[in-house]
Amino acid sequence: MRLLMMSDTHLPKRARELPAPLLAETERADVVLHAGDWVDTATLDLLQARSRRLVAVYGNNDGPELRARLPEVARADLGGLRFGVVHETGAAQGREARCAARFPGLDVLVFGHSHIPWDTTAETGLRLLNPGSPTDRRRQPYCTYLTAEAADGRLTDVELHHLPRRTA
Repeated sequence: MRLLMMSDTHLPKRARELPAPLLAETERADVVLHAGDWVDTATLDLLQARSRRLVAVYGNNDGPELRARLPEVARADLGGLRFGVVHETGAAQGREARCAARFPGLDVLVFGHSHIPWDTTAETGLRLLNPGSPTDRRRQPYCTYLTAEAADGRLTDVELHHLPRRTA
C-alpha cells in the first residue's frame, strides 16, 4: 500500500496551488494522509476528488467549514498498521513520550504544524512522522512531503521528498 503524507498546505496563502509533483504522487498513492492547516476548502475538495482514500484532520489555521468536515484526530488501519493523524503535538522536546502516552494504540502518528520534517520512534515503538510542508518551507531548505509503503504490519521505504523551489 503506497502512502502519501502531507501537511500545512496553507492554500492560497502560502502558494496558489499544490505543486505538480505532489499532485502526481496523489494519483499514485493508495492513501493520502493530510495533517491539517489546509486553510481553504478547495484543497480538501481537490484531494478528495483525486485520492483513492483520504485520511485527514483540521489544523489550527482551519476555519469552521473545514472543522465541520474534518476531525481533530483521525485513525486508520493501513497495511496492517494502526495510523493516527493529528495536526499539533506540542514542543519537540519530549514529543515521543508525550505522543506515546496520548496515542497508546497506534503504530504510526502523522503530524504537522511545525513545517519541519520529523522521523523518530518512541520507546513504545510509536513512529512519529511529520512530512513538513509542500508549500511553505519556513526555516527549512526545501518544501517537502513524505511517501512510504505499508504492508504486512511494516512501514518501509519512508522517503522525504524535496520539492523544487518556486520561481516568482
